[in-house]
Amino acid sequence: MTESRRRMSVARDTIDPVSTSGPITAKGWALFAVLSLLWGIPYLFIAEAVQSLSPPAVVAIRTLGAAILLLPFALRQKALRPALKKWPWVLAFGAVEMAGPFVLLAHAEQTLASGLTGLLVATVPLFATIIAVARGDRAALKPSRAIGLGLGFAGVAIVAIGSGGLRGDANPLAIGEVLLVAVLYAIAPFIVARHLGAVPALGVSTLALGAVGLAYTPVALSTPSEPPTARSLIAVGLLTVFCTAVAFIAFFALVAEVGPVRAPLMTYVHPVVAVALGVIVRGEPLTLGLLIGFPVVLLGCLLAAGVFTRAVRPSESLPVHP
Repeated sequence: MTESRRRMSVARDTIDPVSTSGPITAKGWALFAVLSLLWGIPYLFIAEAVQSLSPPAVVAIRTLGAAILLLPFALRQKALRPALKKWPWVLAFGAVEMAGPFVLLAHAEQTLASGLTGLLVATVPLFATIIAVARGDRAALKPSRAIGLGLGFAGVAIVAIGSGGLRGDANPLAIGEVLLVAVLYAIAPFIVARHLGAVPALGVSTLALGAVGLAYTPVALSTPSEPPTARSLIAVGLLTVFCTAVAFIAFFALVAEVGPVRAPLMTYVHPVVAVALGVIVRGEPLTLGLLIGFPVVLLGCLLAAGVFTRAVRPSESLPVHP
């Protein structure tokens, strides 16, 4: 979960912020590596799942299953009651972070390569910067960040054109769906920072996932589809257990270990994992556009997020999950 996570803040009243000046511990690096893998793999699993499952079915299974797995942890930490008090904003967060992005990704990956999808989702910081400017954040207008915006979108254009977007080899509608996902992932952290900052993140995640799962279940049941293959069922099961439920638990541990400022940096590793797995496992083509555009997008995102200029406040840059 939650590229843009991913992208949730951990409750200020339940997590002790860790200084960002000290060295990252071995445990911190281990959690960073685990999460980079867990939130880079989903694009591969989604691509496999939609081979015989409808996008609504993938979303329903993933979200409801993860909510059930997280529920015991949320109950033990008494995290649900505070989330229920803010239920309108929890539902808004769930809609923007999960309900929309999950089904859009699943639909897009019926025709789009998983590696390309992961790279396009990495544009979240670009859209987050635009939103920050619209909200009056003048720091987002610094020259380096403006250059980053330009580089980032130029990189996306290179990737799209070089991957066959103009020839029809890559579905322009699917590319648009993934970029819309990036926009939604960029919006979600602002909801969290403004309205859910004092609510335990585990409670928000569990409640939002459960609500999205219940909403999509009737849609999934009414959507015609062929009998699911064992491969698709295994993929959606792994997506549910490891890339959603386990990943959220690991993310909470990472924030507690390294602090909410440095944890989001793993967002920039996701596309590397997604592209590599797409090429190695699914045999997806490593196009010239991807090779040239990938580093351009990555550099643009880093500049736009202000990684090279100053420490990023937790409310500005939050990890996203596919």
